[in-house]
Amino acid sequence: MILRKTNKKDINSVMKIINEAKDKLKRNGIDQWQNGYPNEEVILRDIEKNESYVLVYDEEIIGTTALSFNREITYDKIYEGKWISNGPYAVIHRIAVSKVKGINNIGTEILKKTEEICLSRGIKNIKIDTHEDNKAMQGLLKKNNFNYCGIIYLVDGSKRIAFEKKF
Repeated sequence: MILRKTNKKDINSVMKIINEAKDKLKRNGIDQWQNGYPNEEVILRDIEKNESYVLVYDEEIIGTTALSFNREITYDKIYEGKWISNGPYAVIHRIAVSKVKGINNIGTEILKKTEEICLSRGIKNIKIDTHEDNKAMQGLLKKNNFNYCGIIYLVDGSKRIAFEKKF
């Protein structure tokens, strides 16, 4: 499996995976990604900023994420906890994976490969947030040694729980 930068010709595959994730969240009663976000415009903006990645296996896109090395303004204030570090960090957004027969741990593979990218840039901390009801994502993060740090609020006021991993 390889994690590579997304290009515009990948957009249909990426949106298919994101829409599958939206449907799964909805079926599980999780009010995340239910308001039209993320959409094609968001992914194209990620591509333009060189922050969009796809996980490819046997020439098929099976996962997607955004990885940014820019400051995340909504992480400036954290409540009911604190970040592990205050130094340079990367931010992961919008992880989504496809169901592929015979392949497990796609989310873990994405996280491992984002860590490799971070290390190649001298960054040893990753921060991420998720919806408080998204137990699957929380489980993925804990399984991969991300630590719960507290609560952040998005620009629109939505509450998210925040995690960080130092490696």
